[in-house]
Amino acid sequence: MTLTPQNCSFDSNFGKEYKDSLPTLGNVIGDVIKFFGHNKVYGVGGDFAANLISVLESKVDICPSSNEMHAGFSACAQAEIDGMGFCLTTYMVGSLPCTSAAALAMTEGLPVVFISGAPAESEINDVAIHHTIHPNNSWKAQYDNALEAFSALGMQVIRLQGQRSVGQPNTAGEQFYQIVANAYKTKQPVFIEVPRDQVFSKTQPLNLPENTSKICCGSNVLGGTELIANKITKELNQSQKPMLYLGDRLKHNYKLKKLILEFSNKFNIPFSTSWFAKGMFDEFSPLCLGAYNGVFTQSSGKNYIESQTDYVLEVATSILAQDSNTAFGTGTHKIETFDNKTTLKGGAVLEQDLIEIFEKLLKSDIPKFSFKKPIEIQKYTNPEDDIDFNNLADTLNELQSEDNTPYVYLPEVGNSYFASYGLKVRQANIGRSWLTNPWYGAMGTALPYGRVISQKIKETGDKDRAVIIIGDGGFHFQLNELIHFLKDNTQVTIIYMRNNIYHLGKSSDAKIYQCNDDKFNVHNIIQAYSGNSTTCKTISEFKHSFKTCIAAEGINLIEVLAKPIEEKQCNELRLLNMYIKSKNGNKEAIAQWSEITEK
Repeated sequence: MTLTPQNCSFDSNFGKEYKDSLPTLGNVIGDVIKFFGHNKVYGVGGDFAANLISVLESKVDICPSSNEMHAGFSACAQAEIDGMGFCLTTYMVGSLPCTSAAALAMTEGLPVVFISGAPAESEINDVAIHHTIHPNNSWKAQYDNALEAFSALGMQVIRLQGQRSVGQPNTAGEQFYQIVANAYKTKQPVFIEVPRDQVFSKTQPLNLPENTSKICCGSNVLGGTELIANKITKELNQSQKPMLYLGDRLKHNYKLKKLILEFSNKFNIPFSTSWFAKGMFDEFSPLCLGAYNGVFTQSSGKNYIESQTDYVLEVATSILAQDSNTAFGTGTHKIETFDNKTTLKGGAVLEQDLIEIFEKLLKSDIPKFSFKKPIEIQKYTNPEDDIDFNNLADTLNELQSEDNTPYVYLPEVGNSYFASYGLKVRQANIGRSWLTNPWYGAMGTALPYGRVISQKIKETGDKDRAVIIIGDGGFHFQLNELIHFLKDNTQVTIIYMRNNIYHLGKSSDAKIYQCNDDKFNVHNIIQAYSGNSTTCKTISEFKHSFKTCIAAEGINLIEVLAKPIEEKQCNELRLLNMYIKSKNGNKEAIAQWSEITEK
């Protein structure tokens, strides 16, 4: 029989056995998510996403978020600690609020898969559909606004397509896999729209690779790694006090990170991280010099880096220098301008070239160096002093030094963020002990991030403790996420630095900076979420309350009545404000800045 469009079907074209083997697109999407090692998707429901939800809920845990932006932020946190994140929303009204999280994912190099339901292919016509951006004076129905919005951020975007040829099942499942695999390989987010009528349609079956390491089309294809390793070996043999300077592009490459630590330990070579890579390594390690950022550095390793080091091996830093990661362009970042330095940025997929280099270095003839970590000058706090931003890090460092349980810090962008760079962190069991979005790709992430971290800590046996540091603006912006800590039955400690204003960047007394009110009672809010809270004035009170919170279950909040005055700011922020004033011509600031940088 000749096959025609009228009589052609999957079984008549390829046989009944093939037809019976065809999975639905929805099932393939679930299988691909699980293939990449995930069983959680963060999202908010909606009509165009309903079919996806009905299929995926039997395969993965669909975690509800308080809004779509928070769902996106939670998926970003998932990518930070698990290597990939997934977010699910409805069409347009659900997906567009995720663009802020998508911008964060782009800037931080996070492989987040933003999945959105979309109108059925049969619904695409001259009738405007609800959720579309369609003014009543428009002559054309628009359906691609979300695709264009995410594409404008530099992301790869796609709307999966249904069957186009009779007798041929669609290839939407394979399209989904390929774009997700590309996100994994490039460490960049992607946006995928799934027409709701295609979720239950038959798609071609996939033979997924054995594991994620098999998706990269072979080994490293970049040549010259042996020559580079030989050059580094030569430099090390001519050096007396070398060091490693490690960047944030390591954060998703656990194999490379392990090799670097093995290399450091084998040859007794100390290491420091950039600000953006803070929290990836144990700062209590005898080989760790802490996070370095020029004049803003608070760690004991600063003097060794700037005065004693004679060779720097810089690994996996950003391609282009980023101002806040290089001492805000103050000219005080010595590693940035260090003469005797080898820089390994990495150009292969998943840094396979850097992996190959360090595998060769581990077998090279390199001496074991006689490094001994500089003695750290202990900063002891006065128990009767008021607790504020100026001594918060020192106080938490004293607590962490006495406690073997690692704290996972989640500072909100603002004063809390800058204060957190003075923290000394242990190696957390979940892999990261400091998490935020340091490149300011978005704001309002601390609670959505904390929600994911608290879930992860619970799943891995409660061996770490999540500690959120947040001010008024961030807290009011995000507090609706507290409901999920309650529902998830997870543990979190929130340090609420209350000063009733947006203080970072404040340039006047305009009402726009007033983000709180004296009458606001945070304790009533926390009680509503079955949590515990207290207000602390002194360091002694704070330490007692913190120890109580860390040991307690559920939501625990410490309110600190911070003073928005310069002498109560952390050292990093005081220096930054001084530098800005000096650049603006303030004579006193110019003199102060000159004195500091000359030292």
